[in-house]
Amino acid sequence: MTSRVQPAINASNRFGLDYRSQAPEFQDLPIPIVDVHSHLSGESAAKIYRRAAELYGIGLTYSMTGPDSAPGVRKVLGDAVRFIVTPDFQPKDPRRALTNGFVERIHQLRAHGARMVKFWAAPRGRDLAKKAGAPDALNIDSQPYLNVMKLTEDLGMLAMVHVGDPDTWFATKYADAGRYGTKQEHYDRFETVLDRFSMPFIAAHCGGWPENLPFLDGMLERHSNLYLDTSAAKWMVRELSKHSTADFVSFFTRWKGRLLFGSDIVVADAHLSSAGENEEMASKASGESEAFDLYASRYWALRKLFESSYDGESPIADPDLAMVNPDQFHATDAPRLQGHQLPADVLQSLYHDAAHELLEPYYDG
Repeated sequence: MTSRVQPAINASNRFGLDYRSQAPEFQDLPIPIVDVHSHLSGESAAKIYRRAAELYGIGLTYSMTGPDSAPGVRKVLGDAVRFIVTPDFQPKDPRRALTNGFVERIHQLRAHGARMVKFWAAPRGRDLAKKAGAPDALNIDSQPYLNVMKLTEDLGMLAMVHVGDPDTWFATKYADAGRYGTKQEHYDRFETVLDRFSMPFIAAHCGGWPENLPFLDGMLERHSNLYLDTSAAKWMVRELSKHSTADFVSFFTRWKGRLLFGSDIVVADAHLSSAGENEEMASKASGESEAFDLYASRYWALRKLFESSYDGESPIADPDLAMVNPDQFHATDAPRLQGHQLPADVLQSLYHDAAHELLEPYYDG
């Protein structure tokens, strides 16, 4: 286990690691890593993200960035960023944001080169949609979403989806199945969507079910247009570490070319000050040093998981442990991180080749 250099600095650095000096300890890769799943906004924070990304070998980042933020992020990252369209989740008119407003954002971000549309259908979206007066609008198979998916396909774009949330959340936040549905129900809906459209779908967060590799195996077998990304570092570390290395390597080897690297890093200027208006963002980081740790730690943890034999606690606090078992864990505790050391060819596909082969035809020109 990595030794504790000093007391924990923040929730992204429980061991007091110097993530700058740690970066060169990772293997030199023959290719740049492509991160297909991030959320970048804020020109100042993007500069800090760029330093972390460069240190950890990230050559290209796909980001869910709003049209107002896209120019500033592009100014910092240049051709090293490409954009993904999402609905506006803080709109003045929520109902419109999921229909005509969503369409407008697609056209706005296409002007910035976006060729992918993200459909967020997390179970907690049912609460947001109900407040907006359209209770079914954020289901993956809702009519508003189906309409936008049809447009996405007609425009020659591809889709990203968020369908499932962690099993820990279904045991706690989503315990009311009448309100949130069962986890399986969300996938039953998603499979009807996969059958309806021929365009590729990237299902975020290991398809939303990293806890269940046999289920994902079946999904990938049934739907040739389905791809998965590995975003959400805390979730991936917690659950993928639980699988045996043999099962993990077998799954990633079998589906080489259909699995893409992603981080789900959220980058925002609100991370740079404790006095910001966004308390949730400020709680993640409240200055340049903490923001750097927040961004770099995700790449540190994911690279340890995929390319090393590391076996120890994660340096990133994971509150889900306390959510499920508050008598045993505190919000600052972390799970075991078990590195599974993928074979070189599988690692290269995960980090670069799968994303390049899938996405380059859409974004090239």
